[in-house]
Amino acid sequence: MSDLGSEELEEEGENDLGEYEGDRNEAGERHGYGKARLPNGDTYEGSYEHGKRHGQGIYKFKNGARYIGEYVKNKKHGQGTFIYPDGSRYEGEWANDQRHGHGMYYYVNNDTYTGEWLAHQRHGQGTYVYAETGSRYVGTWVNGQQEGAAELIHTNHRYQGKFVNKNPVGSGKYVFDIGCEQHGEYRLTDVERGEEEEEEETLIAVVPKWKATKITELALWTPSLPEGRPSTDVPGQEEAPALEGASKDWPPHPYTAEDAITPHTRLLDPWDKFMLKFDL
Repeated sequence: MSDLGSEELEEEGENDLGEYEGDRNEAGERHGYGKARLPNGDTYEGSYEHGKRHGQGIYKFKNGARYIGEYVKNKKHGQGTFIYPDGSRYEGEWANDQRHGHGMYYYVNNDTYTGEWLAHQRHGQGTYVYAETGSRYVGTWVNGQQEGAAELIHTNHRYQGKFVNKNPVGSGKYVFDIGCEQHGEYRLTDVERGEEEEEEETLIAVVPKWKATKITELALWTPSLPEGRPSTDVPGQEEAPALEGASKDWPPHPYTAEDAITPHTRLLDPWDKFMLKFDL
């Protein structure tokens, strides 16, 4: 995933004047509306104030990137859209030439991020949508990473818990559309090494492992029954029987309590499959 920032695309300063056509003030400064072709091949068309880009304008880089939006004293500041050379784009707030405030980023692979930014990075509350699967991360970001309380939403289930450096950690729960919740915790464990120890220090991958502790039912909404058909009480959200003696009739078919508490079954696969498919 590319997160190309405009910090990699510096605009030409007005000290290198180049060619200019437009309004000037009594002091001869660029002031008002004008067009400029800078010595490096970039172009700018828009408002000037006392010789600096100020107000609405369009800055086009010679590599194909462009910014359309507000300027304050030569810096992108306010609302603006930046289109990068790879086709990705950011639409939102800027401060002192950086993505800052609320904005939406459209990535080359069609993923999107909508939320808060700080100094060019995703920071605060935000939602990341994975285009290929439709999965969504909704929650907290710190310095560009998924970190803090969040919800990871998939097609037929979701995980609610805490994330640290893109990994789920600590207590959380899986909520399944079939009508049950699986509670437990994620523990970060190191990948096992071989029997022979290496002389040189090597990086060890940290993998989150899920340990289920209990299962609870959901209070499901039930539509009105046809006249003459007996009603069935809907169970409340209460803790299921002990795992060893869980009722065979719950959770509903095709999942069983044994399925829900066994690691690496299809109920517990989502995170591992998700992390293998994406490297955010």
